[in-house]
Amino acid sequence: PRLAPRPTPSSGWDATPPKSTPSPTVPADLHGPCACVPGQIDVSEIQATFHSLGVYISLQQAEKILHSMDKDGTMTVDWHEWRDHFILNPLENMEEVVHYWKHSTVLDIGECLTVPDEFSEKEKRTGMWWKQLLAGAMAGAVSRTGTAPLDRLKVFMQVHASKTNTMNVFGGLKGMIQEGGVRSLWRGNGINVLKIAPESAIKFMAYEQIKRAIRGQQETLRVQERFVAGSLAGATAQTIIYPMEVLKTRLTLRKTGQYSGVADCAKKILQKEGIRAFYKGYLPNVLGIIPYAGIDLAIYETLKNMWLQKYSKNTADPGILVLLASGTISSTCGQIASYPLALVRTRMQAQASIEGAPQPSMLGLFKHILSREGVLGLYRGIAPNFMKVIPAVSISYVVYENMKQVLGVTSR
Repeated sequence: PRLAPRPTPSSGWDATPPKSTPSPTVPADLHGPCACVPGQIDVSEIQATFHSLGVYISLQQAEKILHSMDKDGTMTVDWHEWRDHFILNPLENMEEVVHYWKHSTVLDIGECLTVPDEFSEKEKRTGMWWKQLLAGAMAGAVSRTGTAPLDRLKVFMQVHASKTNTMNVFGGLKGMIQEGGVRSLWRGNGINVLKIAPESAIKFMAYEQIKRAIRGQQETLRVQERFVAGSLAGATAQTIIYPMEVLKTRLTLRKTGQYSGVADCAKKILQKEGIRAFYKGYLPNVLGIIPYAGIDLAIYETLKNMWLQKYSKNTADPGILVLLASGTISSTCGQIASYPLALVRTRMQAQASIEGAPQPSMLGLFKHILSREGVLGLYRGIAPNFMKVIPAVSISYVVYENMKQVLGVTSR
């Protein structure tokens, strides 16, 4: 990030020192607790300024910023060095940097637990925000449909695989095809695609309201505050659409002829098990948002900052490969952390449909799995889950970019 000179009300960038003082003065918003010689900026003031904006940089990073402006080697920046830096190294639009690094609406791997994207005031005024959400929803729909067989296999392995009932990727796919034909590989995909739109809309609206409540009089949100807002928005959306998650699991696991469709499945669950069945596994599902969204955001921000510090001298565009690699790595790490909770959630959703089967609590199911199968038992089905990450990310990115062109979404 670069510091920018304060524009004057009448003439744009102020190219001369203020006439009211014999020496150049530092803009008012750069005065920190550690003031140096009047008219000069030192490392501590740069660091303090970023901290006041909610961006925590190290002393070494502050020195790097100072070195980019310091021409005489004094480790301070006077007025002329400040002015020359921004005249010779202009950065016209900070939104260019932000645009290239948006990822949560682009990279859909079937788990909509990421912290939502930020939209600028301009995007909200011009209506670009809903076009971007629509493009993201279409990308998610195509991506989930393309990787549905692996997703169904994952659910099967989460519920049925054990030490005594070993199940590998090829054996599982073969068994599903033998039971219901090739079309059976897409069971549960319809409801999985259908829930994208309400979940995205609810999460976006909740995120904006929660951000406003947290921010108060602040102009910007810190990363930690953005994570809290995103997690609460995700929990709100999951609470409202969770019955659709239960329906997705039941339809994914159904045998040929068991249900005629989504409505028939919902009707039979309500008649046999009551309304509470639609919230089986809710607690581990909500708890899974915290490690997934937190780790995904933290790793993505870390990878982004590493790239920007090393390679962003001439352009803000990291390129497709960097974006896809960063999104894939951060999403994968988030999945590893939250996967045991996802497995317990799926088993609780599935076991509720078995008459006479025990209905253990979340902790009870954790203990049962650990005692019978060990830690590896908490990661049943993670292989097909990893297998679908790269194709899901790639498909969603390509579809998203094409949908943006169709909808006329401008980057700048």
